[in-house]
Amino acid sequence: MSAAPLIRLDDIGLSLDGRRILDRLRLEIAAGGVTALIGPNGAGKSVTLRVIDGLLRPDSGVVRVASRRRAFVFQRPALIRASAAANVALALKALPRRERAARVAEALARVGLAHRSRDAATRFSGGEQQRLALARAWAMRPDLLLLDEPTASLDPAATEIVEELLGAMARAGTTVVLVSHNLGQVARLAGTVLVLAAGRVVEQGPPRRILSSPRTPEARAYLAGELPWTVFAEAS
Repeated sequence: MSAAPLIRLDDIGLSLDGRRILDRLRLEIAAGGVTALIGPNGAGKSVTLRVIDGLLRPDSGVVRVASRRRAFVFQRPALIRASAAANVALALKALPRRERAARVAEALARVGLAHRSRDAATRFSGGEQQRLALARAWAMRPDLLLLDEPTASLDPAATEIVEELLGAMARAGTTVVLVSHNLGQVARLAGTVLVLAAGRVVEQGPPRRILSSPRTPEARAYLAGELPWTVFAEAS
């Protein structure tokens, strides 16, 4: 018998400002690994993440998420007016002081910001703020990590740091659900890809097949509109 999915959305409907965003959306995501949500702008990807996290309540349908400890990294991180270290420590209040300090230091080092620990987070660049938000998420040791375009504002070097961190978290047992328009990133990180269009999942499968040979017209149209990129450099 297969294990129950970590995340299950059944017939989710949601309208915002009179516009139908999710339309009888159904999806299942198993525990472990990296799942990527891709699709055109307006497909409902970011809204789906918010429904999974409970930030948005759907108009209809059933949401089941068997996660005890989750973290959400938004495209525009929410940071407090304090030091980088204080922003990471904010998620660790329940821990003893010594353990909290150790986790903060390790998390900042993982994203290349150890030397900025005492600097005000509000003075960081957009890319540095995103890395700081990821450090805070990593420090929480979540069993579910949701990310909305986590590297959209990062340069290639910082993107590599973030991808290495996400891969390490997935290997350690965190379920990662990622929204990204960076199809190279999806190919590098994801074990499963879900293609959304008009508020529904129209295709699902491994990245090699989805990105190389999409089967549905919606997926083919989306991928055809993206800039050229290398799907897989290695031989099959």
